[in-house]
Amino acid sequence: EVVTLAVLMSPLLRGLALQLHSALTGSYIPGSSSMAFISCLNEQVAEDVARAIMDKKLAAQVNILPKSSALYFWKGELEESTEILLIVKTRTSKIGELSNYVRSIHPFEIPEIISLPIDQGNPLYLKWIEENVPRD
Repeated sequence: EVVTLAVLMSPLLRGLALQLHSALTGSYIPGSSSMAFISCLNEQVAEDVARAIMDKKLAAQVNILPKSSALYFWKGELEESTEILLIVKTRTSKIGELSNYVRSIHPFEIPEIISLPIDQGNPLYLKWIEENVPRD
């Protein structure tokens, strides 16, 4: 009981225990995959960024959503535009690399790159994400 309590209380040991449990049972570790949201100016930029992400194997899938209206403040002024949204499915461990890469190729001065960990979902789909994005 003391060992179990120590493992669960230590973040590092807990992470290792979850990875071991996942390896033995084939279960998903909550938060090991993420969705990233990236806004783009138009369809061409969205397609170029999505293809570049896939070519670098930084995602298992990128969805390109159609135009949406956006209101935002830029340099103190209220702006309105249309944008295309990318939804990127990847390993959480790849979010930093994904963000750095997108910032290097994206035409926006400050591109929107926001990620959320995936807590739950279809276990087979979550496994598919992990199988299609190489480990670090």
